[in-house]
Amino acid sequence: MIVCTTENIAGYRIDKTFGEVFGLTTRSRNLVRTFGAGLKTLVGGEVVTWTQLQDQARLEAIERLKNNADKIGANAVTMMRFDSNEANGIMSVVAYGTAVKVSEL
Repeated sequence: MIVCTTENIAGYRIDKTFGEVFGLTTRSRNLVRTFGAGLKTLVGGEVVTWTQLQDQARLEAIERLKNNADKIGANAVTMMRFDSNEANGIMSVVAYGTAVKVSEL
C-alpha cells in the first residue's frame, strides 16, 4: 500500500478515486507516567513518554488507514494528513487521505 502526502505519485497514474479514507486511534496516558512527565515540564526538555505515545498513535492510525483503504479496493492513499486532539489525558489521532487505485506508468 502506497501512502503519500502528495496529490500524485511519481511513476504511477490514478485509475480510480474511491474518496476519503481514515484511520483513527484513541489512547489514554498511564497515570504514573503522566505524573513523571509533569515533573519533567518543571525542568524543561523533551517529555519522552508523551513523544512515544504520540509516535505509537500515529503509526497505529496509519495502519488503520491502510486497512480501511484496502477494504474498499484501493492500493494507495494520496494527500495523507494527520489531525490530533488531547483532552483530560486522552489523545485521539486520525490519519486521513484520498483512497485511490493506481497502476505503474
